[in-house]
Amino acid sequence: MRFLWLLLPLAATALSEAVNGSESLLWGTYRPNLYFGLRPRLPQSLMTGLIWFGTNDYQSISKARHACDQEDGLDSYTWTKYDAREGGVQVIKDSQNNVKLTTEYLKVPGGEHGGSWAARIKGQPLNPDQPSRISTIFYAGIDGLGGIDLETDEDENVHGPVVLAGSSLELDDFTLRIVDDPDNTGVTNGPHAKAFADRIDKTHIASFRIAPGTVWQAKDHILQNILKRAQDVIAPYRDPAIGAPDPSFVLQLSDEVYTGSTLYAIQKFFDGPFQFDIFFESASAKQKLSASTLGEGIKAFTTAYDARFDEVFPVPSSYQTSDLDSLKAFSKAITSNLIGGIGYFYGTSIVDKGFAYEWDQDDEDDADDDEEHKGARLTESKALLTATPSRSFFPRGFYWDEGFHLLHIGEWDNDLSLEILKDWINLIDENGWVAREQILGEEARSKVPAEFQTQVPTWANPPTLTMAVTAFVNRLKVAGLGPSDQDLGLDFNMGSQQEVMSEHVTSTSLRSRYLSDPGLSLEYLRSIYKPLKRHYDWFRRTQRGQIKQYGRKARSRTEAYRWRGRSKDHVLTSGMDDYPRGPPHTGELHLDLISWMAFFTRTMRDIAEFIGETDDASAFIVIERATLDNIEDLHWSEEHQMYCDVNVNDEDESYHVCDKGYLSLFPFLLSLLPPESPHLGPILDLLHDPEHLWSPYGLRSLSASHPLFGQGENYWKGPIWVQMNYLALSALYKTYGAREGPYQERAKEIYAELRKNVVDNVHKEFQRTGYVWEQYDAKTGEGRRSHPFTGWTSLVTLIISEKYY
Repeated sequence: MRFLWLLLPLAATALSEAVNGSESLLWGTYRPNLYFGLRPRLPQSLMTGLIWFGTNDYQSISKARHACDQEDGLDSYTWTKYDAREGGVQVIKDSQNNVKLTTEYLKVPGGEHGGSWAARIKGQPLNPDQPSRISTIFYAGIDGLGGIDLETDEDENVHGPVVLAGSSLELDDFTLRIVDDPDNTGVTNGPHAKAFADRIDKTHIASFRIAPGTVWQAKDHILQNILKRAQDVIAPYRDPAIGAPDPSFVLQLSDEVYTGSTLYAIQKFFDGPFQFDIFFESASAKQKLSASTLGEGIKAFTTAYDARFDEVFPVPSSYQTSDLDSLKAFSKAITSNLIGGIGYFYGTSIVDKGFAYEWDQDDEDDADDDEEHKGARLTESKALLTATPSRSFFPRGFYWDEGFHLLHIGEWDNDLSLEILKDWINLIDENGWVAREQILGEEARSKVPAEFQTQVPTWANPPTLTMAVTAFVNRLKVAGLGPSDQDLGLDFNMGSQQEVMSEHVTSTSLRSRYLSDPGLSLEYLRSIYKPLKRHYDWFRRTQRGQIKQYGRKARSRTEAYRWRGRSKDHVLTSGMDDYPRGPPHTGELHLDLISWMAFFTRTMRDIAEFIGETDDASAFIVIERATLDNIEDLHWSEEHQMYCDVNVNDEDESYHVCDKGYLSLFPFLLSLLPPESPHLGPILDLLHDPEHLWSPYGLRSLSASHPLFGQGENYWKGPIWVQMNYLALSALYKTYGAREGPYQERAKEIYAELRKNVVDNVHKEFQRTGYVWEQYDAKTGEGRRSHPFTGWTSLVTLIISEKYY
């Protein structure tokens, strides 16, 4: 009876609803590298963006804001509320230009081409006692087939709305209207105001004929237009005795508009508080949008968002805080910025099929020895919808990060997480490989140093997408769909998932189509199974390690793994770049990779059970058992009482490489150990020891007693990483604290203390700096490196609400 649900017919209407549901994701802030930029989830289509700069002086234009950049020195910028299907509110604080910008964005469904949308840009002085003169430039461009034209009479001195009309194959006909608020105050006074009376307090427009695929360079075209005109305008005022005109009168677009243009820019100048609206109206929607539509819609959205957030991500009574409102606002902000950081990317990538380090050159599988294919080459164009780790520093897709992102996104919007996961699965090539960084197109490449742009098809990354699949399967179980835990082998590793998770699944999440329709969920799992299995087989084939060559004793002769693509000092492919390892050697074995492979095997087993691939499921059980056995046989060091990497010395003898840190915890982090394991005690001792990993701010990446602690580039040599702490908390909460065993009570105690340490520190730093950070200092807890880093650091929301995969 337990497989009766598998026999349910897949209704055509259900599939149709799933397709239509994805249309609500057509439009979005899918240019996360910009402070504000909209585009549809379509290649070579309409792209929009916002630029602003201060006009209190002439220097500010050199710091015009457009693409998110840490060097801009903004006080903060974050989506405070954001839903990918409805819209969002973002607050940007720019004290250098004395302005607080609020961008409000609302989707309006209707029609046959993805609906319409509206945006409101509001500004007000951060310091009311100081001048705040701001120029804003909104632009829109067609990046491929289609066209866009100015409908507003270009000969008018534009005071009213600006209207653009356009069309593309997928969007069909549309209009864009830019409408000022009647209470805005323009810049009307300043040196030489009379000489510029005909251009003061007006909207300025310019258009450009640019090559397809280059709208992302709009800022360069626009600023060049302004500066070229400014050179001519300022020429008569170079005499210091005359004095320069007010910058607002000079730093203006040329008002030159050309037929056949593919990019339009609309510039406004404001003195003090301001707001203007942008309306995108799809012709097939047959609906005229207005300021009241936008205002009332944003009000309704924010009310509904707050209510739903409290339902999906509540703050349990187990978490004690003196400032609950601040904690909730923080949690909303990091969740919103994660989802608001989802981007759509399309373009080529650079791949070198022939590159290999000398210690990898003995590999035969998947290596391309054909001289014709060696060297870096562009691939065919591909598309990807993905979250991004950091809008400012890493605005692209990262395999290592994405699995963690999808854990968080999936709790908020299950179907959105599945859309993203499917896009990643679609990147798996015929050999089973997917690049660890998705640097698709010239815009993405412009943010990446040349030495990191090329991807190699024998290099892997931690297969974290499996965590997203596992989380989806767990949600299906809680929804009552699929086989029970008792039907899956090796159930001691699964924990009491049904009991633990059922407390936290809300009615909202159960309204997801894929969690309420067994036909849809079955079809989805079937669709990803074959490519994911191809990916799994690629890992087992290309990342295999050597056992018998060095006389190693292990129960399985096949399950051992080594990261390819490491250099002398870095194992970038592992995700823990500079974490201490032994010297490169063809005989080394990596603990983290074999642990990931055990987890990957378990995920494949779960999917196989769900879709009725019983033979495969049985095979996966055997492989998982063999892999777990070899973790014990190959990687446990009795001498050091910890799990370690393995290497080979000059006499070809195998030895353990034991560096206390995150690496040592991997079988625990991925819940691979049974609760009664005798090795669990030493692991808990290690992570809770202040001399090693324990700190008031979270678990350190490397022991404080290690000679390399805090040395060199100090990336994974001590700093605290939130996603690794999340894995530890998940293991403590769902497995070792939830199930009976000799360490259950200790696991509960460590969990409560570690949870509060991590949450309090990330929240404190957010309040202090306005950002969440890539990592946190091992000694002080201060935020370090990239910011805002609302990729996996946003997992703090799941930690607060105790939502573990």
